[in-house]
Amino acid sequence: MKNEEEKTSWLENFPVLLFTVIMGYSGLTLALQIAGEVYLSKIALLITTCLFLIILLIYIMKIIVYRNSVIHEWQHPIKISFFPAISISILLLSLLFKTFSIEIATILWLVGIAAQTLLALSVLANWIGNRPYETIHISPAWFIPTVGNIIAAVAGVDLGFIQISWIFFSAGVIFWILLLTLVFNRLIFHNPLPERMVPTLAILVAPPAVTFLAWVKFNGGNVDNMAHAMYGASLAFLALTLTQARLLIQLAFSLSWWALSFPFAALVSATMIYGTALNSQLHLLLGNVGVFLLFLLIVGLSLRTVLAFFRKEICMPD
Repeated sequence: MKNEEEKTSWLENFPVLLFTVIMGYSGLTLALQIAGEVYLSKIALLITTCLFLIILLIYIMKIIVYRNSVIHEWQHPIKISFFPAISISILLLSLLFKTFSIEIATILWLVGIAAQTLLALSVLANWIGNRPYETIHISPAWFIPTVGNIIAAVAGVDLGFIQISWIFFSAGVIFWILLLTLVFNRLIFHNPLPERMVPTLAILVAPPAVTFLAWVKFNGGNVDNMAHAMYGASLAFLALTLTQARLLIQLAFSLSWWALSFPFAALVSATMIYGTALNSQLHLLLGNVGVFLLFLLIVGLSLRTVLAFFRKEICMPD
């Protein structure tokens, strides 16, 4: 008789968390675009788009075939935070396609902000509704809906949606600050994060880095005091994350490792823009080195994810 694990369909356990893969690839593509790597960025965009369509199609199949499993993910106090990764992926694709087609970028942005509004508000309503949450459920993954709002601004400014971008930006920054106090309260005064969630500490880097990108967009490429502060905050949170590097190295692989990719990509992009604005050769050098390291990180995570799938380490019951 087959055991329960063998009976379980990988599709039934296909996690929404896999959309963070698209965030990582989009971050790499954006960094390549900023670095001026035209050919490589086109290849990266093609790969990112194909991966998004594949993951989206698979998740739609899951919704159709295993609706209860999707509902279970939505009702899970930790997994629910990853649903806005879907809308974030669309918004990032909008940002990336802007170089090639304003029309496609605009359509993606409009779809993205509609999805982001729906998902972010639904997650927030779930947090403050009747469902009981405990402190142990809080993690840096709670920043994901917030980051999505700020990314909407990054992509929207160049498309001419200035006022709407300000609305999303303001909401994102306000909720980032509010959630930051909750997350640090949980990290300092309560039990350590579960091993699988430790990589999500890197998400601390994303909000200030993305805020920097949006703020510079609003200011026409100029780096003012606010931009300096956000870039500095990104470095501070990176340093904090690195203090846990020894623990991270000892952990077994899980899909939460993809949480390392987008925050690092956002910081790399911010570093190159910072260096260009200030004509700082040091920051430009660090940015280019960062692109190379980011490429290695994405390749490494991709290979390990494929290996984990065939080893049945992922897409299996928790």
